[in-house]
Amino acid sequence: MEADVPTTPGPASPPDPPQDQPGTTAPMPEYIAAVLYAVRILLGYGHHLLATVHRRAAAPTFPTIAACFGTANLSTILAHLNRGILRAAALQRYLLARAQTGRDIDMVIRHTRTDEPPPAPAAPRSEQPTEPAAPKPAARKSLPPGSDDPELFMPTPEDLDRQVRRRAIGRTIAEICVDLAVVPSLCTSSFWNGLFELMHYFGGDGIATVMREKSRREQKFIQEQDRKLDSTWDWLQLKRDEIRERLGFFIGEPPVDPFAAALATGPP
Repeated sequence: MEADVPTTPGPASPPDPPQDQPGTTAPMPEYIAAVLYAVRILLGYGHHLLATVHRRAAAPTFPTIAACFGTANLSTILAHLNRGILRAAALQRYLLARAQTGRDIDMVIRHTRTDEPPPAPAAPRSEQPTEPAAPKPAARKSLPPGSDDPELFMPTPEDLDRQVRRRAIGRTIAEICVDLAVVPSLCTSSFWNGLFELMHYFGGDGIATVMREKSRREQKFIQEQDRKLDSTWDWLQLKRDEIRERLGFFIGEPPVDPFAAALATGPP
């Protein structure tokens, strides 16, 4: 005769969800969480490209990436990558600090034009004695010459912290994308759509900035390649799956080093 197996009665109903306790971490504000998600992916891509760009530059597939920077010059690419990583890290610090206060970031409401008639002109006022003009505020100190070129002037983390606090989130994301050469053809559709929404709804002229710079860099890269007798032009006609093969992944997916397998199976 088999021994009786003791049984433990289950709970009559599911337990109540745990309640927030004093001192526990507050939930991440919704909009900040969305931006942080994008920033982490951009940081991961920037660090990956920084670590692999020398090997990529020696491969015939390099123009696919170099065209997005407007040049195959490694010193220029490295300068932009370093500034993009520093700027993304500054944005990440700002968002995390703001999240700790429990405050979310504000979405920018874009106003559309209406067909309302223009306001009536104001009635003429009687002449009044003229008053001396108020003194103009002192001009702000300008940035050093070439400050927009990271090869000539690399901002410090403190510089970028100040910029991030003063600028619209959408503008900062666009500047990160420009420095890391993030363009739609290198991204998954869902990740690029997410970037588009962040740049559109959180201020600045981000999408237009990124697309203008994309076009300008492509033309600049074409001019650079025209001066090389051995240049190839297949990067202009690549399909999506061919771009993914050359990069190793799309931005929005975990980074993959396409040269890792060759290094692992190479001679000791």
